[in-house]
Amino acid sequence: MIKRGIQTTSCQCKNIRSGIPKTTPFKNKPLSYEEAQPPYRIGVTKAWNSWNTSNLKDEGKTGETTIDDMFIRRFVKGTFHYLLASEVIIKRRHNMIIICGLLFGSYQQRMSHDPKKYYFLIGYSEELLSHFLKCPVKMEFSVVTDKNDMVFKKI
Repeated sequence: MIKRGIQTTSCQCKNIRSGIPKTTPFKNKPLSYEEAQPPYRIGVTKAWNSWNTSNLKDEGKTGETTIDDMFIRRFVKGTFHYLLASEVIIKRRHNMIIICGLLFGSYQQRMSHDPKKYYFLIGYSEELLSHFLKCPVKMEFSVVTDKNDMVFKKI
């Protein structure tokens, strides 16, 4: 016969703040500018990752825009595997989609600083996304040479 009991230990509220990273004992965890901003500062010191007008009141295609944004993010993260240094920013202007972000200069010497490889990946992504989404897509990426260039503060 199995007996069940009620657990009576107290709750350990170590990190009750959602979205705010927990500090480490030696302050050696690097954070970028976007990660260092708390969630309540979105729209003040940190911008949204998707810029569109479909989330306004009485606008159509809200669900389609959200699904498209999810598809774009997954496609870009898969195409630029280990090369993305920041979050993918998606801006919609009229019928055009603009995708922005930061790329690492090289990841463990797999990709050198040869611009041809980056231009190929950007052109390949623009063409495929334009075909899938049936609207013009433009990608604007900047290259960061060192991972330490992205560090805003350490916690």
